[in-house]
Amino acid sequence: MQIFHHGDSRRHDPDRYFRRGAIVEHPERAERYLLLLEAARDGGHALHEAGDAGLDPILAVHDAGYVTFLRDVWERRSALPGIADEILTGHFARPQMHRRPEGLLGLIGLYTADTSTPVRAGTWAAVYGSAQAAIAAADAALRGSPTYALCRPPGHHAYADSAGGFCYLNNSAIAAERLRAATGGRVAILDIDVHHGNGTQGLFYARSDVLTVSIHADPADYFPYFAGYADETGVGPGEGFNRNLPLAQGSGDAVWLAAIREGLSAIAASRPAALVVALGLDASEDDPIGALRVTTAGFREAAGLIAEAGLPTALVQEGGYLCPALPRNLAAFLDGFR
Repeated sequence: MQIFHHGDSRRHDPDRYFRRGAIVEHPERAERYLLLLEAARDGGHALHEAGDAGLDPILAVHDAGYVTFLRDVWERRSALPGIADEILTGHFARPQMHRRPEGLLGLIGLYTADTSTPVRAGTWAAVYGSAQAAIAAADAALRGSPTYALCRPPGHHAYADSAGGFCYLNNSAIAAERLRAATGGRVAILDIDVHHGNGTQGLFYARSDVLTVSIHADPADYFPYFAGYADETGVGPGEGFNRNLPLAQGSGDAVWLAAIREGLSAIAASRPAALVVALGLDASEDDPIGALRVTTAGFREAAGLIAEAGLPTALVQEGGYLCPALPRNLAAFLDGFR
């Protein structure tokens, strides 16, 4: 397995998170990158520091104004008196609020969806490096090698013009668009994170050249709440090219693997040229914020099922949070795929 990563992933270093009325330890900390990198190294996989493919592959997915905001906002922090180690707001735009404000505090509320995505001194470097890892993995997948992009921060909750759910740039979508442009054919995304890939769905919802399949805990009472339902199937040219397979909270290996088989069947029917797997490890029974009960053996078996699809495949790291099982589950998945 070819492993692509970027050392700048450590530079986004949130330590606190305003959640349910309390300040808690942030689940998406820089330590995730180090633990996952060590697990990949210990598994004997070939590690590569991602190069710099520039902004164009990112701008193929994301709004230019949003990307500029992420890149420049920290350098503009003097416009907000009292800013210390991070920029965050409590004022978020709703769909009915359609004007783009001029002030920095308003722009933060326009371009972020919740309190989980602060901007800190190293945030842009980290999210840019994470995207470069996804791009490099997509390119290598087309050369015939199974690849894994150790993307941190994750990305599948990021829309074209909005951060949210720990995510800033949508690495899985960036990889899929890279593959689509290179092959000229349809690309599929299989998202097996415990949370619905709402940003990915939003990016491709009206398109038929990217099939999105998300397997996740039922959002009726779980993040992201407002998307991820089974009747969301796409609009216009994208009708039928979005599949959501929500699962009851507490579902274990048997139910989860059956959903993966169903998702893979839909993918095979669409005859894609390549596959991106949004590899969330937070479906684990041990994950501190998860809602499913998938075992390490379940992750290994899922990898084998996906590998049997026989497609050029880029695995892109999404969720999976700090617990002893996190590196163990990654090692099992990579070994099962290999």
